[in-house]
Amino acid sequence: MVEKLSIKELNNNLVSMDGWTKTNDNTAIIKTFNFKSFDDAWNFMTQVAIKSSSMNHHPDWSNSYNKVIVELSTHNIGGVTDLDIELANYMDVTALDIRLI
Repeated sequence: MVEKLSIKELNNNLVSMDGWTKTNDNTAIIKTFNFKSFDDAWNFMTQVAIKSSSMNHHPDWSNSYNKVIVELSTHNIGGVTDLDIELANYMDVTALDIRLI
């Protein structure tokens, strides 16, 4: 069963996660990815969509041209879980493979 991370566990994870921050209420983590082009942003979203579908864990996100804003939370748990950390880390690795600004 997936469990909500404690504030201490969440903070410990965020220390090693580049650019991810927690929301004021500690129920989600957020990050903005800036790419060189719309195509790069779309490529990133496509790769993440495939991964998130395989995990059955989907991000809240928006896209405007070369920018992708992501918010991760496990809604049925009411906070951040290991699933969110796993998906965030996948996003970071995927973004490095694509041309970030």
